[in-house]
Amino acid sequence: MTSTDTLSLKGRKALITGASRGIGRAIALELAHRGAAIVINYNRAEEKALNVLKTIKEKGGVGFVLQADIADYNQAQDLVKKSIDMLEGLDILVNNAGITRDKLIMMMKEEDWDFVQAVNSKGTFNCSKAVIRHMMRKRYGRIINITSVAGQMGNAGQTNYSASKAAQIGFTKALAREVASRNITVNAIAAGYVETDIWANVPNDIRDNILKLIPLGRKGTPEEIAYAVAFLASDQAAYITGQVLGIDGGMAMM
Repeated sequence: MTSTDTLSLKGRKALITGASRGIGRAIALELAHRGAAIVINYNRAEEKALNVLKTIKEKGGVGFVLQADIADYNQAQDLVKKSIDMLEGLDILVNNAGITRDKLIMMMKEEDWDFVQAVNSKGTFNCSKAVIRHMMRKRYGRIINITSVAGQMGNAGQTNYSASKAAQIGFTKALAREVASRNITVNAIAAGYVETDIWANVPNDIRDNILKLIPLGRKGTPEEIAYAVAFLASDQAAYITGQVLGIDGGMAMM
């Protein structure tokens, strides 16, 4: 028996924001592998998004690509509406899109703060609000927010990012309470240091120091995040809501 036999998403419809690369790409591929029809959202990286779609279709999956800046309320509303129309419904929303503008607070500009909050925190609100009425009518839904260990522990040079990710955690718990009676679960994954483009920009000496804080002694992979998303999106996770699952190599043991 394979993992997809026990965690099938066949017949489900999913929207993943920021799915053109990194963790979002891995999530899109994993959910499609398990049978879900996928909308791949991107903001600027059209070519990469199309490559994700190509991979899904080559493996017999179903997918679409939609551009939207999820920090913009109207664009997020339109993204969700188009996704519902294309997929003929929407069961799973993965709020994955996120950005960083790292600086010590003494050097941080107001726009660095505002831009990170707009994408990471407000973007999660925008997309969740856009889909929630549809899920409530269906009396079914899975919302999964990709947050970060930085939102639990804080990280020097990332007051903006850490605050936005902590906001996602509070949002997850509050929304889970609001919609539980309609069979909608809302959970978060607090990702640790994962091999992505963001990690590639971290200086080697800082990387070494970070690795020392991880009990497992290594970075995670996007696929390890995607496996957890697939579980939370499945029927087997129906009794899990309002939770923050840390996938961080043991970095934030709480």
